[in-house]
Amino acid sequence: ERAKHSYQEWRAAATQIDSANELFDATIARSLDDLRLLVNRLGDQWYFAAGIPWFATLFGRDSLITGLQTLAWNPDLAAGILRLLARYQGTKDDEWRDEEPGKILHELRTGELARTNRVPHTPYYGSIDSTPLFLMLAAAYYDWTGDLATIRDLAPHLDAALRWCVEYGDRDGDGYIEYARRSSKGLANQGWKDSGEGIMFKDGQLPEPPLALVEVQGYLYAAYLGTARLLRALGAAADGRPDGDYVARAEALEGRAAALKTRFNADFWMPEADFYALGLDGMKRQIDATTSNPGQGLWAGIIADERAPAVVARLLSDDLFSGWGIRTLGRENDAYNPLGYHLGTIWPHDNSLIAAGLCRYGFAAEANRVFTALYEAALQFPYYRLPELFCGIARTAYGVSIGYPVACSPQAWAAASLPFMLAEVLGLRPRDGGRVLEVARPVVPEWLGEVQVRGLRVGDAHLDLTFTPAALPDEPAEVQVTRNTGTVEVRIAEPAGRESVGA
Repeated sequence: ERAKHSYQEWRAAATQIDSANELFDATIARSLDDLRLLVNRLGDQWYFAAGIPWFATLFGRDSLITGLQTLAWNPDLAAGILRLLARYQGTKDDEWRDEEPGKILHELRTGELARTNRVPHTPYYGSIDSTPLFLMLAAAYYDWTGDLATIRDLAPHLDAALRWCVEYGDRDGDGYIEYARRSSKGLANQGWKDSGEGIMFKDGQLPEPPLALVEVQGYLYAAYLGTARLLRALGAAADGRPDGDYVARAEALEGRAAALKTRFNADFWMPEADFYALGLDGMKRQIDATTSNPGQGLWAGIIADERAPAVVARLLSDDLFSGWGIRTLGRENDAYNPLGYHLGTIWPHDNSLIAAGLCRYGFAAEANRVFTALYEAALQFPYYRLPELFCGIARTAYGVSIGYPVACSPQAWAAASLPFMLAEVLGLRPRDGGRVLEVARPVVPEWLGEVQVRGLRVGDAHLDLTFTPAALPDEPAEVQVTRNTGTVEVRIAEPAGRESVGA
């Protein structure tokens, strides 16, 4: 009975969704219940265990991405994640644990091997992307909530994380953050594709570190811009005059972001492939594998606008798109294996971030294609539960999606994927510390029908919105604001580029 009550409270605290598709509503309910199932505690602070059965502990990257995915559902989750990871932020240079001052952890273990120091996970810090993701989540949390008090509390940790990105993460001063394992028991690959064979050239050869990954530079770009927004908010005086020091620091970060984007688009672009490299190796050579990773660059906003159409076309080509989702590795690579962990399988969280990037660059129809594929894949699995990953075998070969035998199920960032994609295709874009909600050209799939969003938390308000599919394909859905309990301004983008303001 206590567990039942706990789940009821969990659901009541989240944004409510009702669509014309009861099966879809069931998948969203399953996703949110699975997130509750994964809640664990460290002392007085809860957290999401990354996945069951293999990763039932705290992971930095997984927690931060899950926090980003669930902001439209319950932004309090992000605040808890930020506080807990700040508590374990690196404070010293420790080669055994790959720890450095300001770095956000990769993984915490508390079992016998950890207690006897047989493994470095006490915690272990071998993650190249958890630190910029920490900054990204803090900025996105402020965008949704306007909770400047929490940001002020976290400010020393945000400053330390930023210093790590600039001083430690950038090992050679070239403006990129890169990794090379220092711990004898650490990870050879320290991006999200962290298996030993997760990063390779098109011919299957393994690159020599230090490695700069394509999506991680996108995270860094977004972290710089997000932190600049936080600095401007922190420096806004009560009399309306901005603090000059905060403004100068924000402008410096914006300049750093612009320089990074320019250099990135020169160094990572592969003209012959019309696509971005997976990364740069220790000699700054392009790692030329065709992968899903550049799609996350769309999510972060680092991809040059004029190259986005080529990136989108490749992501949705038969090379990468299986019909059930976008594969981690394209079929044209020598190491392609649709049953390999990072060698051609489909990861729901990866697809959700790519779908968000497609929305960001205006490819709404393509985003809905990915969204639809993942939803239809979920219907093939027990309880409508998307697992950690599944096989990348082409949809034309079998009528069902093929499970990966030892995938975690449930896994936090997989569970959050469909709710996140829904929020993205509905175009929910908070601005100005939760004072404005832009609804940016939502395109509701025909199979979903009318969608009612109730209790959406933005700034000081709870909002109810109704989305009705457009009569013509690819036209924005009709949006009505039926309740606004606070002072949030809702701006609804019109087809001709005009804006109407919701009540």
